Amino acid sequence: MEQVLSGQRAIVIGGGSGIGLGSARLLARDGAAVTLAGRTEQKLRDAAAGLAEEGLTVSWVACDALVPDQVRAAVDAASDAEGRLHIAVVVPGGGSLVPVLLYGDDQFSQEVDQNVRPVYLLLKYAGQAMIRAGGGSFVAVSSTAAAFSCRYLASYSAGKAAVDQLVKVAANELGEYGVRVNSVRPGFTETPTTARSLQNKPMMAEFLAGQAIGRHGQVPDIAQAIRYMAGPESSWTTGQLLTVDGGHTLRAFPDYLQFLDLPDQGSVAREHGIS
Repeated sequence: MEQVLSGQRAIVIGGGSGIGLGSARLLARDGAAVTLAGRTEQKLRDAAAGLAEEGLTVSWVACDALVPDQVRAAVDAASDAEGRLHIAVVVPGGGSLVPVLLYGDDQFSQEVDQNVRPVYLLLKYAGQAMIRAGGGSFVAVSSTAAAFSCRYLASYSAGKAAVDQLVKVAANELGEYGVRVNSVRPGFTETPTTARSLQNKPMMAEFLAGQAIGRHGQVPDIAQAIRYMAGPESSWTTGQLLTVDGGHTLRAFPDYLQFLDLPDQGSVAREHGIS
């Protein structure tokens, strides 16, 4: 079978598990020389060993996606001897469940940065390597939280919305160099990160009730979308935000307050009011 990504170099930050690992698997199956990157060395070792059992050889490099020098070094490790890279995928992000008035003064901006900074740093260094290669594809993992209001997830939602806007601007600037920039917006997907939420059965039932397709997302659902954006099948696609969510954004996000013990921001405001 023809491997359409043969000869291409790829990096996946967040490639040690979940969506990142699923994406790396598909890229490697189609012939790309893949480097997994992430903060936890043992997780990367285990991921590479698991792929080896499937007959797939990948490299790995430890990298904190918030640290510029480490991201640059990871891109260098993933690139060929001439400093060329063709595919870059970045997964990391996150945030706290907090009523919008109750974030710590620095907490909000730190959590926004947790989502945006890894994307920008990889875009900066991978984008330069892609220009040296004559073109490439950059794929950011965003979220449906960028598309509709998710109560009590203000920092995460703002961060992912910033990611999507960064994708659009970068695509507009880099198209002339043959570099495509897109994002994939997963809905609620079963991964190690969401394992705890999956134990809250009433909340999960509410998620499913809010979707046109009544099942949770699986890693391959998202990985296939990333693989499409990374490969030649999407060669005329850039600046796009591909939502893969079972139709969740057709409806509404659940109200976490029904299922979780969150502080009442109204009570806090009244308690701290000036009498």
